[in-house]
Amino acid sequence: MAKKKGKKKAKKNFVLLKGNKDTEHIFTGAQPRAAALKAASRGFKDIRLRERGTDRIHVFKGDRKKVDAPSNRPDWMPAKIWKPVVKKTGFEHIKKR
Repeated sequence: MAKKKGKKKAKKNFVLLKGNKDTEHIFTGAQPRAAALKAASRGFKDIRLRERGTDRIHVFKGDRKKVDAPSNRPDWMPAKIWKPVVKKTGFEHIKKR
């Protein structure tokens, strides 16, 4: 029996907030967690992502840890790599003025 092919989720754009202001950092992913992992891999700790086109703000705590690279790593990859870790702490809505 053949496997059914699922629909691909549309990519969404998330803007990183600092305070309540947008920054120039934009992360893309099908889910907010994917964008948060990208932000955490770049060293952001308090991650507040505004989903473009909606009134939602996704709040995460992020970190990155130095771990051993996989054994089948390519030659150019170092022996130790950064692994992002995120935990969703909440969800907010933008207040209308």
